Amino acid sequence: MTFGIWTFLSALMSFALTAVIGKFLIPFLHKVNFGQTILDIGPSWHKQKQGTPVMGGIMFIIGITVVTSVSVILYGMFANSMVGVYQQDPSKSVTFVFAGLGLALCHGAIGFIDDYIKVVKKRNLGLTAVQKLIFQFAVTIAYLAVLGFMGYGTSTIIPFVGEVELGWLYYIICAVVIVGVVNAVNLTDGIDGLDGSLTFFVGLFFMLIASLIGYMGVTFMSAAVAGGCLGFLVWNFHPAKVFMGDTGSLFLGGIVCALAFAVDMPILLLPLGIVYLCEMGSVVLQVAYFKLTHGKRLFKMSPIHHHFEMCGWSEVKIVSVFSAVTVVFGIVSFLLVFYGVY
Repeated sequence: MTFGIWTFLSALMSFALTAVIGKFLIPFLHKVNFGQTILDIGPSWHKQKQGTPVMGGIMFIIGITVVTSVSVILYGMFANSMVGVYQQDPSKSVTFVFAGLGLALCHGAIGFIDDYIKVVKKRNLGLTAVQKLIFQFAVTIAYLAVLGFMGYGTSTIIPFVGEVELGWLYYIICAVVIVGVVNAVNLTDGIDGLDGSLTFFVGLFFMLIASLIGYMGVTFMSAAVAGGCLGFLVWNFHPAKVFMGDTGSLFLGGIVCALAFAVDMPILLLPLGIVYLCEMGSVVLQVAYFKLTHGKRLFKMSPIHHHFEMCGWSEVKIVSVFSAVTVVFGIVSFLLVFYGVY
């Protein structure tokens, strides 16, 4: 079996498993009344989404984790006897992938606790911001410690620059970057199909980049991420039958970071995650402007996808435009690696 077919099967199986789980999970979430509470601060027309099942991210968490685990374990066992070229040691690839899955699953667990408090305990705001940050930094520090123990080092690759040694600053910068990106992905989950669509394309381009540089374990993981997101969109595209909740969005934030670190180029989070970062940036700017001007607003509403909603854009249009932006920057990212690294 060639690596190309294996990659395709990873995406296909993740898609199928996620979509099939949704067939059973959504009725169960309805049965146990795990419905979304829509806050009054959001767009008024979102009120019609009241009661839509939340925690739907469980379906792609299972799909991505199961398929990635099986694909990468088999890769580690049979890589040397298969047709294809790879540059990363198979055993090292397997270790990095499972460390990344651990990062994503732990962030997903934080999201699950947050969703549980909101839905079951009827506390709309869930975990406090401080509680979330404490948990997220703890998980992130543990992940970086594992990478350090595995010999990941304190350097990073920057296209057209080469390998840059950061010393002890590496861990501080990376911890802030990971927690920041995870929360940026979380903030992006505000309208039907947005987070899933963006992360589908992010996974797709990481798949192409990992394949280009010969990191086949990461290629299979990226394919599973793209397939899982697509399987979730079967149920989440407008009008959504289920929401991923913080359970899903924090998991996706963790997995996106894991992919960037697994190819040793966290810098790619800037172009590939451009929409996530703009979403977070709009919130920061809104809050800062509100405080500086004593009550004035820079945007009609933040995160910025709500601003475009308030301007009259449909949810489908927002998802389409934001996805197109991600594709453009995904192509830029691929070209940066193609010409600037290998």
